[in-house]
Amino acid sequence: MLENIRLSFRGIWSHKMRSFLTMLGIIIGIAAIIAIVSTIQGTNEQIEKNLIGSGSNNVKVTLQKDGYDMDLSYDSAPAGVTEVAAATLDSIKELDHVENAALYRTRQAYNAVYYLNTALSGGNITGVDDGYFDTASYVVMKGRGFSKNDYAKARRVALIDESVESSLFSGESALGKTVEIQGYPFTVVGVVTEKDSYDLVINSMDDYYMYAYDDSQGNVFVPSGTWPVIFGYDEPQNLLLKADSTDTMATVGKAAEEILNSNLNVTDGSDVTYKAQDLQEQAKQIQQLSQSTNMMLIWIAGISLLVGGIGVMNIMLVSVTERTSEIGLKKAIGAGKGAILGQFLTEAVVLTSLGGLAGVLVGVILSKVISMLNGTPTAISPAAAILAVLFSMAIGIIFGMLPSYKAANLNPIDALRHE
Repeated sequence: MLENIRLSFRGIWSHKMRSFLTMLGIIIGIAAIIAIVSTIQGTNEQIEKNLIGSGSNNVKVTLQKDGYDMDLSYDSAPAGVTEVAAATLDSIKELDHVENAALYRTRQAYNAVYYLNTALSGGNITGVDDGYFDTASYVVMKGRGFSKNDYAKARRVALIDESVESSLFSGESALGKTVEIQGYPFTVVGVVTEKDSYDLVINSMDDYYMYAYDDSQGNVFVPSGTWPVIFGYDEPQNLLLKADSTDTMATVGKAAEEILNSNLNVTDGSDVTYKAQDLQEQAKQIQQLSQSTNMMLIWIAGISLLVGGIGVMNIMLVSVTERTSEIGLKKAIGAGKGAILGQFLTEAVVLTSLGGLAGVLVGVILSKVISMLNGTPTAISPAAAILAVLFSMAIGIIFGMLPSYKAANLNPIDALRHE
């Protein structure tokens, strides 16, 4: 075996240009596949990070009507849907794999929040309970968080995030300033940010609207007790869960959804239910849509591998013809069919394996170039690289079989007479 490999390298080296041109089809095909697979994997990872975030493991369970999140800026609260009881929240917190849970209400902040004559043009107003910030992994950057008295006495205080501070206060500190929310004065007591904030990668306007639009204009938080002050009455709440891992998000979301729905008593005939946001399933659907397009590119790249395999078969047939006398001599001194077959098959496999390795290297470089030129995220898959090399070896076996079989079955007398 080692002797066959040594002879293969000697044969390839003695015909360097011919060997390189033969490998070129393999190199191009493998490089194209590696680059496409790297782009697919990088895009898939980016989709998952954009949707799920950097390890916050949060799941929203929202009240939905006719399959869509209810926005009480436009919808009226359905009859029979009351606030979530403390006992219900406690039972959700006791579920397996749930680290924390909190209740919140939210509305769009469009033209509802003012500082002097400046209006917040987007974002959300969110009424939160005392467990919300721990559950959502927010930390106070400046000032303070909400105190027990803020919740107990429904004080008109607010926390804002960095985006709101930048939009409304133009570089000034927001602490101690008064903002108007629906015409009511609230004092800004702190500025918050996510503990492990993750910068969304936005490559297009579609990405912007899909991932970042809702929160890009910022969030204004008020204690849950002040919500009836701002909007006139108590409203149904949504639930925020923190799972112990990304893998358990869907499970805990579904369990919490069932508990909340078991306590619903809608009396006006509305199709209203609590629904957990399955970010993993959403990511999977987007990934599948992306992959369906890229798979066509992989098939096209595979055609060049087929062409490369035909080139290997052609050059090996030429090699057999050129070395007919050598084959006849080996057979005359006792070499069997298996030895001849193994020699030429090994040469074909070595040739395509070298092409596969070169193709992987070119593919890695190509994926990096693509990423730099258009910002497309890429992730090199070691498994794909190994599979590509093994596939190139398989091409050598398949397309080298016919020439090797022809060499092994040459008549030694006719081979020795060949000129």
